[in-house]
Amino acid sequence: MKLWRHHFVIGAFAVCIVALSVRVIALSVGERDFLQQQGDARSIRSESISAIRGSIYDRNGEPLAVSTPVYAVWTDPSRGSLTDAEIRLVAEELEFSVDWVRNKLAKDANKQFVYLKRGITWVQSQRIKALGIKSLSLGQEFRRYYPIAEAAAHVVGITDIDERGIEGVELAFQKHLVGRPGAKTVLKDRRGNTIRDLEYLQAAQNGKDLYLSIDARLQFIAYRELKSAVQSHKAKSASLIMADVVSGEILALVNQPSYNPNGTGRSAFEMRNRAVTDAFEPGSTVKPFTALAALQTGRYDPQTEIDTAPGFFRVGGKLIQDPVNRATLSLAQALQKSSQVALAKIALDLETDAVFNVLSATGVGDYVGTGLPGEAIGRLSAAELRYPVVQATLAYGYGLSVTPLQLSQAYLVLARGGSKVPLSILRREQPPAAEQIFSVQNAQSVVAMMELVTAREGTAFTAAIPDYRVAGKTGTARVVGEGGYDDERHLAWFAGMAPATDPQIVMVVMVNEASAGLSGGGSVAAPIFSRVAQRSLRLLGISPDAHSTAAPPAEMAGNSGVKIEVGG
Repeated sequence: MKLWRHHFVIGAFAVCIVALSVRVIALSVGERDFLQQQGDARSIRSESISAIRGSIYDRNGEPLAVSTPVYAVWTDPSRGSLTDAEIRLVAEELEFSVDWVRNKLAKDANKQFVYLKRGITWVQSQRIKALGIKSLSLGQEFRRYYPIAEAAAHVVGITDIDERGIEGVELAFQKHLVGRPGAKTVLKDRRGNTIRDLEYLQAAQNGKDLYLSIDARLQFIAYRELKSAVQSHKAKSASLIMADVVSGEILALVNQPSYNPNGTGRSAFEMRNRAVTDAFEPGSTVKPFTALAALQTGRYDPQTEIDTAPGFFRVGGKLIQDPVNRATLSLAQALQKSSQVALAKIALDLETDAVFNVLSATGVGDYVGTGLPGEAIGRLSAAELRYPVVQATLAYGYGLSVTPLQLSQAYLVLARGGSKVPLSILRREQPPAAEQIFSVQNAQSVVAMMELVTAREGTAFTAAIPDYRVAGKTGTARVVGEGGYDDERHLAWFAGMAPATDPQIVMVVMVNEASAGLSGGGSVAAPIFSRVAQRSLRLLGISPDAHSTAAPPAEMAGNSGVKIEVGG
């Protein structure tokens, strides 16, 4: 009986072996392709190989934006939930509350991929890994880091968490900076962990680096001085732009308030690149172009006299007046004293569109073309020039609006002796072709007259720099409120260049609504120019051109010339 049982078990076992063998052979021959496909579908995956975003450097190779490796923590809730103990450990390491992690996992329980946190450091990733929680996975990615932070925030901009540019140069040159991801196939286990790489399908192409025209040293100097001035004058906002006269490259562009691109909690008010996006009435900074329009006619020169007595006159229903009766002024003195009456009378004596044409030729009312996001064109219209009051007020900076960027472009033309090159935010290997739009002699005459503005008797003696001759012009414009111009709110401007004998830098400073007492361009904006330019000229190795700017050029100081009665 026992022997029968023994043979039965042996026989049954042999039948099973034969049946299994037949099945294995049948599957390997008849359904091999199907089974291979099913196996691969469960274990072989195609993965993306990250491409590194191009770095952004200043003109000297100093990094302004770089991509640094970070890690992301994620889980697949559909493959199992974390225990309470594991949730507490994860919450502690990721610096979240236990309730937040628990609610996050419960909310996304039906998903197969849930980020718990992105952008953690390598040290944090190693601590997460040491927890030994099998349902957690780590993946490497990149995050943008900005070495000089808020000092260059408005120029460089920022990216989102996926390293897509959303502001500044990061946005404007997104296609240049972004790389092309690669691809590979990998073998994974049932928990989704990579066992090995099987095949590289396409190599990743990193983004291209970008060199800006910005000089990080000058950018920091400008930022520090502008921030200090805004705080001391209790101003609403401010902007500063410095450009290289020879190449047209922007050496510094700063705004206040600013923000830290490496942090969080940024507001739209702080992120606004006002130097590029906001247009304001330029006030008396337009007067040098009115003087240029007069010189262009050939009927005026710096010594031509204008009768401003009794210190005011009326154009239609508009009363144009100076603070005091300055009687007779030369054109040079009218610019030095910033006489509204003199410049308005000159404008009325010129062709109707003379001042308009000069401003338009310099780029006012048009795009500068730097490529920075949100660039505004301001407002410059010839539609109402047939009205004498519009012609007169345009001569001293009302009835139009410009951005600090546009005003920088216009003053660059004066500094270059009447030739125009476009401003650039990118480093140039060689200066671009220039267009001569005004007479060299006339442009240089205007610059010489603008030196008087920074002399002791001028409206901007606070812009003077020891050992350098400075040419520039102040501007103080009233802010338009709900009921028209507000006499209590002002824009303070100073636009200038140095050294005046051979200009190398142009700078425009604008301070919006200083409220600590002083509000004029000469008392608020001009000192900022002086402090920034003094250090910048020495850092750039630009030689001094004078021992003092206190005395005006001799040929400009006198009242010689023919006295002309103009403009009624």
